[in-house]
Amino acid sequence: DAHGTPLADGDAVIVVKDLKVKGASSVLKKGSKIKGIRLVDGADGHNVDCKTDLGSMLLKSEFLKKA
Repeated sequence: DAHGTPLADGDAVIVVKDLKVKGASSVLKKGSKIKGIRLVDGADGHNVDCKTDLGSMLLKSEFLKKA
């Protein structure tokens, strides 16, 4: 995560920075809690697969912290 804590499948995380969602006009707000993440080997460093209230997406672990 953003602070160096290792993440595992099923962890809950919190977004540490407002993130613009590519292809949408919405923003994933700082402080949003995401439950049940899945670690993947995604393209461009996107290594966390999760479902948010904005839909399913891939995120970079550097913008997340373990809850």
